[in-house]
Amino acid sequence: MESCIISSPLGFTKITGNEDGISAITILNSEEIATDIIPITLEDCVMQLQEYFEGTREQFDLKLNPQGTEFQKGVWTQLAQIPYGKTTSYLELSKHLGNVKAIRAVANANGKNPLWIIVPCHRVIGSDGSLTGYAGGLHRKQWLLEHESPYKQQSLF
Repeated sequence: MESCIISSPLGFTKITGNEDGISAITILNSEEIATDIIPITLEDCVMQLQEYFEGTREQFDLKLNPQGTEFQKGVWTQLAQIPYGKTTSYLELSKHLGNVKAIRAVANANGKNPLWIIVPCHRVIGSDGSLTGYAGGLHRKQWLLEHESPYKQQSLF
């Protein structure tokens, strides 16, 4: 496995993967030093994340290789279907998976998503529209949702 650390508007981000695909993208909660030389196998991921943060990319086209249970991978596949700029609830996600009673298991798998932003777990909110738990912190979740919103808030001053 190869890895690199890049700087993003939300903090330092670690990307891990190899020729089999990207296995993890994690937001770090500490000060780090960005990697000087990006491994070739991670270059496309770095470029696509930069484009996302610049606002010029809405969909990712990467080979992914996340590690998890079959159930978790099923949840992550459903997460990847949530369109840019849209949200869904844990309840709706459970319904799409065919088991409304699995809402806690779905929420747990959502929280274990190893592919930050690429598999958009930040697009899952509470049934009442509230921001709910997010491994990267609710302030980052709110930033990501606002970043993807078609209705940009303009500053008055």
